[in-house]
Amino acid sequence: MKKNTKVRNVAAADHDSSYIRAYEDIELLNKGTLRPVRIQLEVLKPELYLKALNITQTIVCFGSARVRPEKEAKAIVAAAKKELAKKPKSKTLQTKLAEAEGLLSLSKYYEVGREFAKLVVKKGKNRFAVVTGGGPGLMEAANRGAFENGGTSIGFNITLPHEQRPNPYITKNLAFLFHYFAIRKLHLVMRSKAILGFPGGFGTFDELFEILTLIQTYKKEEIPVILVGKEFWSKVVNFDALASYGVINKADAKMCHIVDTAEEAWAIIADFYGIK
Repeated sequence: MKKNTKVRNVAAADHDSSYIRAYEDIELLNKGTLRPVRIQLEVLKPELYLKALNITQTIVCFGSARVRPEKEAKAIVAAAKKELAKKPKSKTLQTKLAEAEGLLSLSKYYEVGREFAKLVVKKGKNRFAVVTGGGPGLMEAANRGAFENGGTSIGFNITLPHEQRPNPYITKNLAFLFHYFAIRKLHLVMRSKAILGFPGGFGTFDELFEILTLIQTYKKEEIPVILVGKEFWSKVVNFDALASYGVINKADAKMCHIVDTAEEAWAIIADFYGIK
């Protein structure tokens, strides 16, 4: 007997996910085995956007997402005091107030970041784009200073367990969202001509020490690394102590300039690049 070789009239939908074009198959792209492809896409997408705009030189500003402008920070402290007055023995509320007061002491750096980015745009004559992690706080301050003065303002945001949105001071179509911290840091560093570290937590330290390691090991050319906030940085990091133990050398301990003002920070960059 002859076999029935008649082709069935089958709809594409009958083949479920196998009939979706690979580059449109989100379920496929989210598989663990496709991680190298996702990483490559995160490398390529910002590169294509920035190359199209001929953005090759950036100044990167790191800093805490928690630091607010002084007026907002004072309002948060006032609200925390009001709560504590109702429950003066509450350890949770005592901690909340202490944290709010600590952030208030750092709120002055919001305006320093904003002023610094203004100087980058005005005195740098748009030579450099200002880049941050794209979030709120001190990142927003730097983006804001560039945006308000007609400069190029870039944000490299990251997906986090708690929702984070790009701040409103990023140039249109220059806010990028990353999943991988490593690729985000790659883009933060690869075009950077100076790094500014404002007061911050683990994320700021991660970014700062990565760039110091890259410069120390000649993976990145020497560029100005500037820490803003003498009181803060002298308390939280002791480079001379590291050198005294021999885990870094004396030259490494001098890799960072520590300043208090936007003008001091810009002067270091201008001197390094011979900008009059």
